[in-house]
Amino acid sequence: MSLIEVIFLLLVGAIGTLIGWIVSAKFQKNKIIGAEGNAKSIIERAHKEAKSIEKEIFLEAKDASFKMKNEIENQLNDKSKLIQERENSLNQRELGLDRKSDMIDKKESNINSSEEDLKERSRLLKKKDERFTELIEEQNSKLANISQMSQEEAKELLMGNLMEKARQDSARKVKEIKDESVRNAVLEAKKIIVSAIQRCAVDHSSENSVSVVHLPSDSMKGRIIGREGRNIRSFESVTGIEVIIDDTPEAVVISGFDPVRREVARLALETLVTDGRIHPARIEEVVKKTKADVTEVMKTAAENAILELNIPRPHEQIMKLLGRMNYRTSYGQNVLKHSVEVGMLAGLMAAELSLDGNIAKISGLLHDIGKVLDKDTSGPHAITGASVARKYIDNDIIINAIESHHEEVEMTNPISALVQSADSISGARRGARGDTLEAYIKRMTDLEKLVESFRGVSKSYAIQAGREIRVVVESDQVDDAAMDALSTEISDKIQSELTYPGQIKVVLIKEQRSVSYAK
Repeated sequence: MSLIEVIFLLLVGAIGTLIGWIVSAKFQKNKIIGAEGNAKSIIERAHKEAKSIEKEIFLEAKDASFKMKNEIENQLNDKSKLIQERENSLNQRELGLDRKSDMIDKKESNINSSEEDLKERSRLLKKKDERFTELIEEQNSKLANISQMSQEEAKELLMGNLMEKARQDSARKVKEIKDESVRNAVLEAKKIIVSAIQRCAVDHSSENSVSVVHLPSDSMKGRIIGREGRNIRSFESVTGIEVIIDDTPEAVVISGFDPVRREVARLALETLVTDGRIHPARIEEVVKKTKADVTEVMKTAAENAILELNIPRPHEQIMKLLGRMNYRTSYGQNVLKHSVEVGMLAGLMAAELSLDGNIAKISGLLHDIGKVLDKDTSGPHAITGASVARKYIDNDIIINAIESHHEEVEMTNPISALVQSADSISGARRGARGDTLEAYIKRMTDLEKLVESFRGVSKSYAIQAGREIRVVVESDQVDDAAMDALSTEISDKIQSELTYPGQIKVVLIKEQRSVSYAK
């Protein structure tokens, strides 16, 4: 091979190498440009995805903020409602305190007037006592001159004789008067009352300020509450009654002082639980229907009371109040049943005394009508009841019987006394009224303590559920003549210082012991 060929080959190789390098460099440049384009595309997609994610996060945050705002507003509304309820309760308490303050002022005025009257009587008694003392001294001086005794000896003898004689005479006179009054009145009164009681028999129902609704399962409590409490709030708003849901198994408690509303709420909730559809619209529908049903029940109860007593139908407004009495209780005693019983007893006793039986029945039926008036009505139920009855009844005897059965007003006719007696008999009948164990024990203890405070009483025992008190007296301190006087004093003090239904029989027992020893 010649040198020229070699050089040519070298040139051809160099040119090939240069061309290959150029091609490779261009390929690398194109690859770099493609990679940059891909990177730019990826970055753009990343920016778009970031903006999309940012938008989603913003929407989620906005939704969460809206939900939180709604929850806070609901909580604020609940708290505002609770504050309003407490404010209303405080206003009612304030009104009650104002009424009590007015009553206290009135009683204080009466006490001041009584104190002035007592002072005047005390002055007159003191004057009479001074005059009596002068007469005694004058008589003693005359006796001393006649009997040649000293004034002190005559005075001692005379005072001893006079005191013993006066004590015996007064005790004997009291016993004679009591025996005579008992012979003339008690037997006839007992006959009339027993006859009336035996001919009148009424069942009584007992209710409290709460009602219990039984559930098929505890899962029903969640449905009653509803989502975020909307069902229970709607129910309480429509009925005006509080629903208490606690750990009591398969039961909820309905609480409220208005017995008619409480009965409506109880029946409505039982219907909703049985039906299973519980939501605000259904709640309003069921409560509306239940109110109509309860109104019909009250109307029927009033009609039955009128038919049972066989008296003329009173004004329609009176009938509505009688219907409300069916759901009102007093000391655990149904007020309508109690009023029917009082009307029956008063009518029977009036018939025995040849008085107007219908007037007595109406008076007895309406005597407690003031207990079912609006809560805004103030004053004793006897006075407010008479005020309402006066609008619809033109009979002064009935009005006086209603307003005087608790002695706030003076009685003006015999039927008023019969209604008061029938009211006491119905309330005092064993089992008619409920009583707590604590109140019962306290009443018995107070009765025994009061009796044992008298001089000469060694022990007392309350029996017959407080209807009778047996009193053991010391024979050396209380003689036979003073027994009747002591029993009267005990009865008067019990009547003035204690509050009790019916009457309490006071029985004094004196034990005479004679002790000797054989040696």
